[in-house]
Amino acid sequence: MTDVEMRARILLLTGSKDEDWVRIESNDGFSFLVRRRVANISGTIKNSLDTESGFSEAESKTYVAREYRGLIYMCFKAHYEKVGPKEEVPVNEFLERIPPEIVLELLLAADYQEM
Repeated sequence: MTDVEMRARILLLTGSKDEDWVRIESNDGFSFLVRRRVANISGTIKNSLDTESGFSEAESKTYVAREYRGLIYMCFKAHYEKVGPKEEVPVNEFLERIPPEIVLELLLAADYQEM
């Protein structure tokens, strides 16, 4: 089964465009399949993948990310977006593991990606 057939089948089963899959390719050669609703966290990616935008990314459902640090933030945000009141987002743990200069780059990339 090809990617296109699989996507069409998922769309038929779920009936929701937000539940279909899109591919995000990083500039270091990695490729990630993510739900469209996760990719739509980024305004830049959302606009590129919008079918009414006319971009080639929308037709291929593939976005090439120049700033991979924005993808890291997008994953963190998607994972902790719906954390309940009993759980806390481990911000200190996140900051302890990542050097401050990387955090700054991460925030700049998140701003570029409109997150």
